[in-house]
Amino acid sequence: MELEEFEKNIGYKFKDVKLLKNALTHTSYAYEHNVKSNEKLEYLGDSILEFVISKYLYNNHNYLSEGEMTKVRANVVCEDSLYEIAKKHNFSDFLYLGKSEKSSKNDKKALTADSVEAVIAAIYLDSNLETVEKFILDNLKEYTDISTSHAGDKDYKTVLQEKLQRKGNATIKYNVIKEFGPDHDKSFVVEVICNKQKLAEGIGKNKKQAEMDAAKHALNK
Repeated sequence: MELEEFEKNIGYKFKDVKLLKNALTHTSYAYEHNVKSNEKLEYLGDSILEFVISKYLYNNHNYLSEGEMTKVRANVVCEDSLYEIAKKHNFSDFLYLGKSEKSSKNDKKALTADSVEAVIAAIYLDSNLETVEKFILDNLKEYTDISTSHAGDKDYKTVLQEKLQRKGNATIKYNVIKEFGPDHDKSFVVEVICNKQKLAEGIGKNKKQAEMDAAKHALNK
């Protein structure tokens, strides 16, 4: 019943529940109970996570240089972001920890983050790449998109401007073409124009956000 609650939290039902239990089994518990730990699953999960984020960046943010994509990926595939996933889905309530680890005052952040990688591998082995990709992007897509706007400390508008001006003089303008919603919750639609040619539109809760979204869509084109 306990693991069913965890499955509900992460939005995936395992066909082989033993895989899930293995993914949540820390080395301290494995040693005390003579069972397999989740270390090998962590190893596989780390590789799957890097591949999925790399693929997402390549398909959706390929205006970034190789170095910038590497930097974004490193920011996303890290202990802090994995720990946020673990907190979101209450991983710590379901981990199998040995008595030694439970009683220690060690910071549990690292082992909790590692368990996310193990669960990613378990989902992959229990299903397929498409399913685990959905789980990863459901949890990290927004964080990845935010990280790309800071890649190399450049935002979308700066990257777009640099890209367009490599080809010569470029006059870039952002125009608000629509506003909708009540005064306390307005949304703005902005178009980005280069040398009188419309490149894309964007939407946001303020003009700056809408301009950034328009620049992002122009870059993705």
